[in-house]
Parts: sequence; structure tokens; C-alpha cells
Amino acid sequence: MAQVLEFKLPDLGEGLTEAEIVRWLVQVGDVVAVDQPVVEVETAKAMVEVPCPYGGVVTARFGEEGTELPVGAPLITVAVGAPASGDALGPAGPAGRGGPDGPAEGSGNVLVGYGTSEAPARRRRVRPVQPASPTASAATGPAAAAEAAHAPARAATDRVPAAVPRALTDAAPAPAGAPVEAGAVGAPHTASDGPVPVISPLVRRLARENGLDLRQLTGSGPEGLILRADVENALRASAAPVGSRAARPEPDTVVTPVPGAAADGRRIPLKGVRGAVADKLSRSRREIPDATCWVDADATELMRARAAMNAAGGPKISLLALLARICTAALARFPELNSSVDTEAREIVRFDHVHLGFAAQTERGLVVPVVRDAHARDAEGLTAEFARLTEAGRAGRLTPGDLTGGTFTLNNYGVFGVDGSTPIVNHPEAAMLGVGRIVPKPWVHEGELAVRQVVQLSLTFDHRVCDGGTAGGFLRHVADCVEQPAVLLRKL
Repeated sequence: MAQVLEFKLPDLGEGLTEAEIVRWLVQVGDVVAVDQPVVEVETAKAMVEVPCPYGGVVTARFGEEGTELPVGAPLITVAVGAPASGDALGPAGPAGRGGPDGPAEGSGNVLVGYGTSEAPARRRRVRPVQPASPTASAATGPAAAAEAAHAPARAATDRVPAAVPRALTDAAPAPAGAPVEAGAVGAPHTASDGPVPVISPLVRRLARENGLDLRQLTGSGPEGLILRADVENALRASAAPVGSRAARPEPDTVVTPVPGAAADGRRIPLKGVRGAVADKLSRSRREIPDATCWVDADATELMRARAAMNAAGGPKISLLALLARICTAALARFPELNSSVDTEAREIVRFDHVHLGFAAQTERGLVVPVVRDAHARDAEGLTAEFARLTEAGRAGRLTPGDLTGGTFTLNNYGVFGVDGSTPIVNHPEAAMLGVGRIVPKPWVHEGELAVRQVVQLSLTFDHRVCDGGTAGGFLRHVADCVEQPAVLLRKL
């Protein structure tokens, strides 16, 4: 008989704990091949198509489009192998993976955090599910019968804001009405028997940062699972004045507005890219003692040099690529700013490579793609990589790897028509260079007043990695290269 395997949401990148279902790519009853994408999800970093490591018939999906799932929550279940001889899948499934006589194998391909080289052999206690009627059982067939077996789980996901794993192990679920053994998975949780029923690390962190004891809460999720809404409701109740605290609202009731907030205001959840940006900026402000210095520079000669390069033929060179080339040259002279602080070890980690991030505004919000080994690229290579990453960001195709691992960030806010800014350091980096718009201004050039192309440069840096002299030296070197691009020839 077919073996039903559960595919859970894998870890899709560094520090990601949840993802939102954007679009299902398969339906219940569809036949899927090994490594076929089954769902498109949006994380705090990128849009990702998630491939299934098993081949077979989809018997259940968990979560509707728009639902947020924690990492480790089930996505789909797949019936692998042949339910009966002569089935269309054959004795080993559509991709020759597994069968009734042995465990199914995965593709060997992996996403971050899970492997598919072999499905681990586990003893599974499977209880048969009785069909609603003999007629219905005969009419539906094996795939629909498997779908019916998972109907209670799908119904549960329709009642809660996020699909939750039936268990933290791979044990098969008990059918409705079946007895549950003491201490078994699925037994009701009480405050004194075993761990706190929390899956999401975000919920634990929220409670820990606010000094809230999770054992004192009653979860509103399936089997008493504590959800983020439960923690937020408890924090609101504790913040209310004494004598005015109401009982914790049920999930389907209207939440009382926060004291002092406009009663008719529209609430927008901080999630996805916006939520990730909010968390990172808040952490940067909490942990990094930053300082900012700035200088005006005459960019006339830089603009002339770029025009001459583009007039010589070949691929066009972008201004951002020239600024990036200047940044890498300055970081080679002042490596203190190409670093990060390990707060636990109380050490400064200085990098030998420059992975240059650049701020890009997209329809999904602000993203910071990273150009790997920017110090080893010339102006043409930087231009091409900036164009590729920018296009991928606008199309929502950036991968988690494209958005992580930066060591220094270049922020060209001049495209918004502003002259200056004090940018927030992109944690855990140590510095960010901001570039304003380049505009004609009166400027003293060679002892006489003239109209020149002037730009304001600003540097925000982590004061733990260097003092103001180093930061000022870096910024002055950048300004010198902008005013006299020939300075770069010293290092060529």
C-alpha cells in the first residue's frame, strides 16, 4: 500500500522563522514529481518556490493563500508508491522513488535546513479511518480516500490564522474520535505537563523581551497552542490601567484599541519585507552606537570621466558602479569599516572581502541586494551585477542568498531627489555610505566662483569599530576620489 509522507516548510534562509503562502502550484489529487515546485511563499527576504522532495499523489494541503506558516509546519502530504497493482504511478512512484517494500527516497537536493537524501525510517502508528458511507468510499478511489483521511487537519487550518503541525514528530494523526494515550502527541496540554506549547521562535522572543511567562497563558490555537495574538493580547491587558482590564478577547472578537491610539485608525500588520526591515532597523538602533559625518564634494570631474568612458564604446558604466569602485578602494585603505562586532565574544570581526550591499526600492519595499566580492570587480562587472540584482528585486526573484552576507552598504538616496540623510547602519555591518543627488551649485573652483556639480556624502558608522579620525579619513578619501577620479589610478 502507498506510504503517506509529510513535507514540512523548510528553513529558507538565515534567521527566517516563517513564510507566507502566496500561491499554491498544485491541487489535492495532483501527481507531483520529485523536486517539482508545489507552493510559492514569501519570506521576509524574498519570494521562493518550494520544491517537494517526494514524488506521488498530493493528499492534503495545509494553509490557505495568505496564511503565515512557521518553519517546520506541514505544507503538504504525498502518497508515495503504488496503492494497488496497475496504478498509474507504477511500483516505485512517478520518479522511481520508494515503494511498498521500503522507505521512499528524496531527490538529494536540499533547501537550507533540510535534507532529502533519504526519508528516515520511523515506526508509524497508523489507525484506519472509517469512510462516511460505503457508497462514498467506493466512488472516491484511493486518492480521494487519502484526502478524506486528512480532512480533519485541513479543517483545522481553516479555523486558525496559520497552519500548525499536528505534532513535533512525524507520528501519524489519530482519526476523530480515537482515544489518545496519556502523554501521546495530541494530548491536551496543561501548564504542568511538559514543554510550553509554542512553535514560533518569534512568539518566544516577544514574551521573553516583555518578561511574560508563557506558562500562565492559555493558547487559542489547536490543542492549546500559544499564538502570537495570545501574547500580544496578554501584553495589552497588562498595560491597561488597574480596574479597566477586560478578559482576554477570543480570536474571533474585535481587539480593543491600544490606549491613546485613534479608534478609527487602520491597522497594517508588520510582516513580510516591512516587518523584517522594522526588526533590523530597531535592532540596529538598540545595539549599534552609531555616529554620522558628512561632506560636500565637487563631482564635476567624476561625471566627465563617466561620460568619457561611455563615449569610448562598450557597455555603459553606471554612476552607482563608479561609486562602488570608490567605496572598495576606500575600504582597502580603511579596513576597520569593513567589519562587524561579535557582541557575545566581544570581538571585532574584520573581513578580507567586500560584499557590497546597495539599497533598492521595490514594490515589496526596501531591499538590500548584495554584490559578492565587489572588490574584485571592475566598473563594467559592477554595472552588470547591479542591473541584474535590481531587476530581480523588482520582479520579486531575489533569493535569500542575494540578500544576506553583506559587509558594507552603499545607499544612493539621491534618486529620491534629496541632498542628505543620516542612514541607519544595516545590522550587523559597521558602516553605510550615503550619496545625495548631484546638482549644479555655486562652488569655488581654482580660486574663482563657478557652477559645479556638487554632491553631499554621508557616512554612518559603528563607533565601536573605529574612532572619528578613521571615519573622517575614509569619507575624505571617498570625496577626493569623487573630485579627482585619477586618485584611483594609484591602486590600479
